[in-house]
Amino acid sequence: MSEGYEMAHVDELEELPINRGEFVWRPVRRRFGITAFGTNAYTARAGQRVVEEHTETDNHQEMYVVLRGRATFKLDDDEIDAPAGTIVFVRPNTRRGAIAAEDETAVLAVGAKAGVVFEPSSWEEFFAANAYADLGQVDRAREVIDNALERYPDEWQGYYNAACFEARFGDRNQALDHLERAVELEPERVRGYASDDEDFEPIKDDPRFRSAIAGQSDSGS
Repeated sequence: MSEGYEMAHVDELEELPINRGEFVWRPVRRRFGITAFGTNAYTARAGQRVVEEHTETDNHQEMYVVLRGRATFKLDDDEIDAPAGTIVFVRPNTRRGAIAAEDETAVLAVGAKAGVVFEPSSWEEFFAANAYADLGQVDRAREVIDNALERYPDEWQGYYNAACFEARFGDRNQALDHLERAVELEPERVRGYASDDEDFEPIKDDPRFRSAIAGQSDSGS
């Protein structure tokens, strides 16, 4: 094969369960090392989520292509039937998500911010880490997280997700260290999210957790 191209069938991509199996992520950008734009694929059986429900902001545009099967897209208040071959372009600030209407449904997603040089996001690393952990590959997951924190040292999202991971998988002190760092970087949002996050149930009785969420550590009390 020429060094000028690579190819893979969607079913040859890694099959990673996300949100404890809510949907299945097939990494595309990571597989090929793409640096110009974001792109991923998702596969699902009938009734399973095939596009995560979410909203993109900051002029982030997304396009979804139904590769096979059939999906029902929910776009704000509209429901759209999307058989194989359908292209769905979603503008920023539009709530989007999709459920597979047939088994073996596959959807390709492509996205980027208009007018902004693309940079891979840390969310991919934590998607992968949590999926590996759910598959029983906890050491591999920790390696991915450590590498992500090294690559994105100033992003609160990385430390927050690392704290969630360690709270779930048993390293209490490491979870609290990561949470405190996340609070330092983004106090308001981290405290708002962490107070209701089920991942932190194992450590919510810890005084360090209560101090971080209450903001006491900022005042030295």
